[in-house]
Parts: sequence; C-alpha cells; structure tokens
Amino acid sequence: MPERQRADARRNYTRILAVAEEEVAAHGADASLEQIARTAGVGSATVRRHFPTRRALLEAVSRQRIEALCARAHELTGKGGGRDALLEWLDDLVTYSVSARGLAAALAYDGSVYENSCSAALEEAAGPLVRRAAQDGALAADVTFADLVTLVVGIVFATEHYPDPTVQAHRLFRLAVAGLSPQS
Repeated sequence: MPERQRADARRNYTRILAVAEEEVAAHGADASLEQIARTAGVGSATVRRHFPTRRALLEAVSRQRIEALCARAHELTGKGGGRDALLEWLDDLVTYSVSARGLAAALAYDGSVYENSCSAALEEAAGPLVRRAAQDGALAADVTFADLVTLVVGIVFATEHYPDPTVQAHRLFRLAVAGLSPQS
C-alpha cells in the first residue's frame, strides 16, 4: 500500500485486506470479491482499484506467511545437510500452503506475464537452499525452484478436499521425495 495515498484510501485498503483475509480463510482462493466489497463497506471498483487482480489480493492476504517462509529459509541456510535443510523448508511450505487457504493459489503459475511477488520472494530466500542441495548432489541439477513450488502447489490442490488435507499432503510430498520404488 503506497504511503502517499490519501488517508481514506489507506483506511479502505486496510479494511478490504482485513475482510479479504477472513473471506479467503473461509472460502479459499475463490472468495467472492463482491462479498469482500460489501462486508468492507466499499464498492467493487474500490476493491479492484486496490487489488486489480484476484492474484494481487491473494498475494496481499498471503504476505505475512510469505515473510515467515522467507525468514525460515534464511534460518535454514547453512544449517545441516543441504538435502535436510531443503526438505525441512519444503515441508514447512506444504504445511503453510495447506493451512493458509489461498496461499497455494497465490504461488501457482497462471500462465500470465504477471509478476508473482510471492514466488519471487520465496525464490530469493530459498534459492540458496536449492543450490546447496544441488551442489551436495542431493537434488538433480536440472530441478528448479519453480519445479519444487509447482510440485507443492499441485499436492495442495489435489488434497484440499480430503477429510484431513494436511496428513494427505504430507504423505504425497514424502512419496514424491522418496519416489515410487520400494526402499531397500
């Protein structure tokens, strides 16, 4: 939110964001923009002026969780083995993405040229974890950060309607990491 906005515009932004956080928590990424506007006591055009796309709204709603994930990546950088640090961070990403409705949608690639600030911030913070795991030989050299986020987003979307999506998402993530072959 630009600081040079008028006071009423800043208040509207804050009110819209608070309502959007509640609506996304209740209804996920498909939360109604019109309902958000009504509950915030503003018009739909005001919501769209502050958040020109649904993704922009989801990114704003997810900002605190993204910051926490970035801090966690910094904390894990240089600790333990490259594989363990990366897997611990990815496990946190799965946990956050399942528990914070709308976060997976904010991270998902939508085929547009729109800059995804959530993914960009995470890539900057977790990039060293990915590079270190690759340097340690624990991650194939051609696996990118975007590949890993896409895997997590896919798992979260695939499990969101399970009775216990957290358990199922972590099970599928462990399966993806271990592979399909029986361990010997």
